[in-house]
Amino acid sequence: MLSLLRIENFALIDQLELEFGPGLNVLTGETGAGKSIILDAIDAVLGGKVSSRVIRTGTNRAMVEATFTSNSALAAWLTEQEIDLIEDNSIFISREITATSGKVRSRSRVNGVLVNQQFISELRDRLVEITAQGQTVLVGQSAQIRDWLDAYGGDSVLQQRQEVAHAFNAYQQAQQALEKRRTSERERLQQLDLLTYQVKELGEVNLGEPDELEQLQQERQRLNHVVELQQMSYKVYQALYQNDGEAPTATDLLADSETVLSDMVEYDSQMQTLLDMVRDAQATVVEVARQINAYGESLEADPQRLEEVEERIRELKQICRKYGPTLAEAIAYYQRIQAELAELNESEQSIESLEIQQAECLAKLTQACQKLTQLRRTAAAKLEAKLIRELKPLAMEKVQFQVEIALVPPTIVGADKITFMFSPNPGEPLQPLSEIASGGEMSRFLLALKACFSQAETTGTMVFDEIDVGVSGRVAQAIAEKLHQLSQFHQVLCVTHQPLVAAMADRHFRVDKQVINQIKGKKEHNGSSEERTVVRITTLDNLTKRREELAQLAGGKSAQEAIAFAESLLTQAANHRQQKH
Repeated sequence: MLSLLRIENFALIDQLELEFGPGLNVLTGETGAGKSIILDAIDAVLGGKVSSRVIRTGTNRAMVEATFTSNSALAAWLTEQEIDLIEDNSIFISREITATSGKVRSRSRVNGVLVNQQFISELRDRLVEITAQGQTVLVGQSAQIRDWLDAYGGDSVLQQRQEVAHAFNAYQQAQQALEKRRTSERERLQQLDLLTYQVKELGEVNLGEPDELEQLQQERQRLNHVVELQQMSYKVYQALYQNDGEAPTATDLLADSETVLSDMVEYDSQMQTLLDMVRDAQATVVEVARQINAYGESLEADPQRLEEVEERIRELKQICRKYGPTLAEAIAYYQRIQAELAELNESEQSIESLEIQQAECLAKLTQACQKLTQLRRTAAAKLEAKLIRELKPLAMEKVQFQVEIALVPPTIVGADKITFMFSPNPGEPLQPLSEIASGGEMSRFLLALKACFSQAETTGTMVFDEIDVGVSGRVAQAIAEKLHQLSQFHQVLCVTHQPLVAAMADRHFRVDKQVINQIKGKKEHNGSSEERTVVRITTLDNLTKRREELAQLAGGKSAQEAIAFAESLLTQAANHRQQKH
């Protein structure tokens, strides 16, 4: 509930402080007196758009401050937003608007904490709802109508709407995953072709050990030098063991050394160690000679094997150039692409699984939307009956109203396009409300709609700006009673020209313009006075003042008849309130 409003240098207001109370608060005054400026200030402090025109002429700064009483839910939300509550659990909101060098800047604070526009917008939705006469924009918006219907449907509809949102998000994720996979399918197939070719090529080579190429190169060297190796091995054999009587061989020399050392051992046993070493060397040389002889005899030219080795070397070098540069790296690459190829082949199956998953998510979303549609149709039937009952006392006895629900592709809020269909006169077909309702009919419709939602909505303060324009007599009385009905569940602020509405107020304010003399200049003795127009508001806190204001609204003059009429309105309003209580 809005308890206090302070305004400084805003439009025609220089300084103003208003204390509002619970129930129905009414602002009256002549046309152009500045009543709507109060509502503009409330809109501004709650984040509404402003321009330099809202700053009072002659100043460069405007300030609007509003104090609201809190409740447990609102206090919990503010705590979540890390906004500390003040001592009496009030919410203090301020907005400073400045104009410098043609630029307009503003800063908003909540309980002294600087906040951004998004925060103020979220807080505004929890505090105030402003309804203006002829407000056809919201009524023509399918999203707003859908939100109204869902709120009227209550927890069951809102919970199912959350289920739809979860199902829609799951479907979107499945759809995106599938689309991503389909988008990359061409690349996958191209990669699949490439890897298939490479795996085949590498597989046909029968890659073995990483050192195969080095071994083949050594074998090629041996096959290319068989004759030389035979000659050299025979030469070594001759030098070590047998040389056909020419120079003594190594074994001959070692044998001679053994004989000498054997004689020396006879005289000195210390020579035994050297004798043993010579004997070991002699045995080693004999074994080397035997093996080198066997090696030489085993060598033989093999042109066919040499050609095979040369071909294998060429084949492996080609593989190294393409996949190496070393054979070990080519083998590692072969192993890696085999795994990649297996994964790519599995990807084809995963597309099928993604398609199945998408279809399952779509089925769940469709089912959730169908359930939500049924709940909305049930809520729509109740709203139709309720709204018609609320409209009949507003001189719309023959009105027809229908909530049209048309199916559309599923979205995060369901698969329904909702339109308010309306026919104010018998025999006329139902048509979209926003297209055919007159200003007066729209005013009454909005008021009746708010009456339908009065017990369900959590907004603390409801503001109506001249919603009773264009009606009179019995209809004005019905509007007054509807506003009083709303004020039993919400604080209501209403700008009105109707004495019948004003008489129903729990708190009545008169707004008028006054012309004052204002001193110009910084120093009083050098300054000169000028006439300025300001808005002043008077709280009509006694019956005499209220009678006079109602008489002005009813007859324009304080004649005895107007005073008597005003008196009767106040009595009638008091009786109505007493009956309702």
